[in-house]
Amino acid sequence: MSVAAILAESALRHPDRVAVIDDVGGRTTFAQLWQHTRAYAGALRDLDVEKGTAVAMMIPNTVEFPKTYYAILALGAIVVPVHPLLKPAEIQHVLDTSGARLLIADVSCLAAASASAPEQLVQVGGTAVDDLATLSTSTPAVAGYLPMHPLAPAAMLFTSGTSGRSKAAVLSHLNLVEHAHVSLLDSLDVRADDIMCAALPLSHVFGQSTVMNTAFRRGAALQLVRRFHADDTLEILIDNGVTIFAGVPTMLIALLDGARRNPLRPPLRYVISGGSSLPVASLEAFVEVFGAPVHEGYGLSETSPTVTFNHTGAPNRAGTIGTSIWGMEVRIAVPDIADRIELLQDGSDGEVVVRGQNLFLGYHDDPAATAAAVVDGWFRTGDVGRRSSDGYITIIDRTKEMILRGGYNVYPREIEEVLARMPGVASVAVFGVADERNGEEVMAAVVPLAGAGLTADSVVRYARERIAAHKYPRRVVLVHELPLGPTGKVLKRELNRMYS
Repeated sequence: MSVAAILAESALRHPDRVAVIDDVGGRTTFAQLWQHTRAYAGALRDLDVEKGTAVAMMIPNTVEFPKTYYAILALGAIVVPVHPLLKPAEIQHVLDTSGARLLIADVSCLAAASASAPEQLVQVGGTAVDDLATLSTSTPAVAGYLPMHPLAPAAMLFTSGTSGRSKAAVLSHLNLVEHAHVSLLDSLDVRADDIMCAALPLSHVFGQSTVMNTAFRRGAALQLVRRFHADDTLEILIDNGVTIFAGVPTMLIALLDGARRNPLRPPLRYVISGGSSLPVASLEAFVEVFGAPVHEGYGLSETSPTVTFNHTGAPNRAGTIGTSIWGMEVRIAVPDIADRIELLQDGSDGEVVVRGQNLFLGYHDDPAATAAAVVDGWFRTGDVGRRSSDGYITIIDRTKEMILRGGYNVYPREIEEVLARMPGVASVAVFGVADERNGEEVMAAVVPLAGAGLTADSVVRYARERIAAHKYPRRVVLVHELPLGPTGKVLKRELNRMYS
């Protein structure tokens, strides 16, 4: 078994189909992509990359990403994706944690990559003598991919780190291959003539596993977006006829805003939303504006990533993250019990725990963190949720983001759902700040629509009329934008730091 087989088999079966469309319209077929991948693997072999070698790659959403990704995997080496926006100290953390000595960096990332001081640095996307494409011309390409044990490590994917220092979640070939198969057979409706948009960073598990690997396994085309900007991305979706879009809520909300300036619409069949909760008001608005259903799901780096999904072809229950995908079990457990899992009855609020074939091998070189996260075979997600009698999961909030105000538990998402429906609100994030009287106070950062005329007082009044007295935000700040992490998630720890 090998994740590289995803590309190799599609190149064999569908050689002339378009595999990749870049953001300026360039096209690469499956046969061409596999040919370049085998050549890159030959060059990496000459750089002493072999089975079990950890290789870091810092490449944006260009055709160089799949070439390099599958080349590393074809050799039986371990992919360590690095987000292109990371700073040198953050890159160094990835290299130190993973043990990667070789860093392959796009020319656009060379300054930060060089400053992180890897033992060996090779570039892609340029014409230098040490560019991987140049190196590949002077050595034979590999004939094919190296078959691996299903449980052999394939990738180290770093957790998003929205609430702390990121860890390296190790995923196996079985994890990633099975995820693609289950996505196609059970969760998604992907057709050979579909064009799936990769606006999500391919360095992140959502873009890499749910979008790229799934599209290539089906023989569908991948529309690359190098960096997401709503107006530009909307034009790409329209011009190239994208049929499936996958993104985080901030992307969908931004596309809604972009649609106010562009009367044209892409031929979307449906949209996949994940990474964090999409306010129901935003979901309903997106469906109305774009005429495409939005299917929310839930996943983590440690679960390859999908755990639950509002499956295509099944009832789409807004406000939930759907039901468990095939082979995964999702339950609600008593929180804050470190040494065991005590499951709760349906309808109870508690910590979401999961188990199944998508579960990672563990955190690289961190047995203590692995033991704390996986208890009795269940992975503790750190999310508070509720399971209905028919298996639909509702995420209430992150355990670490819960606000304790005057002895009451306040969940930010509940407040965000209300404020998202306020006229003139583009996006909102609710978080806790230190308070002498109550321990913590509820605060909201609101991005208003242009010309909406919102004030902090009007937001407080709106909330006070609709939310219980112990929960509504007493403090509101109007901002131009919310701080986002590399994957588009709101960094609430930054908001807390800024306003505490």
